[in-house]
Amino acid sequence: MNDALASTEKSKPDRVRIGLLSISDRASAGVYADQGLPALQAWLTRALRNPVDWETRLIPDEQAGISAALRELVDERGCVLVLTTGGTGPAPRDVTPEATLAVAEKTMPGFGEQMRRIGLHFVPTALLSRQVAVVRGRALIINLPGQPKSIAETLEGLPRAQPPVPGIFAAVPYCIDLLGGPFLETDAAVCAAFRPKSAQRPVA
Repeated sequence: MNDALASTEKSKPDRVRIGLLSISDRASAGVYADQGLPALQAWLTRALRNPVDWETRLIPDEQAGISAALRELVDERGCVLVLTTGGTGPAPRDVTPEATLAVAEKTMPGFGEQMRRIGLHFVPTALLSRQVAVVRGRALIINLPGQPKSIAETLEGLPRAQPPVPGIFAAVPYCIDLLGGPFLETDAAVCAAFRPKSAQRPVA
């Protein structure tokens, strides 16, 4: 009985701490309700089987403040994944990519390339998006679009397109593996994570 219980405990999904950072001058000032944090949390709740400890922040478009929030979420709060939303366009106040690169130890350009590829299925102005993804310590930080619909499309991809277009989140769990983080398990009906056979866990 004890061996069976231990096996059950081992098969439970790892607990993970995720940071969500919404960047908006007006939402942070209370001019309107923020939509980025609820959209991110709702999608991740559907996609992940892991128990999650959430760290959420809503801050204005200030480069120093964004960088400070990212450092806090990774270095002090121990988040292994941080997703930001907002502030990635070409306008003067859009400084999220610069703030993210300022805390980076490595860049992961494939994420930004795929986000723009997905966006171009809808609008030619997706070329104006400047989202980046970086590694800091053992954490992955990804800039996402600001609109809830675009957030879901970027994370989930376009499975019904011909040919299907993978979303960026399919690559996130294995990236976290490579950084030495917890094993992220996804609901394949929402987002099928890809791992090479050598990195897959046996099904209990």
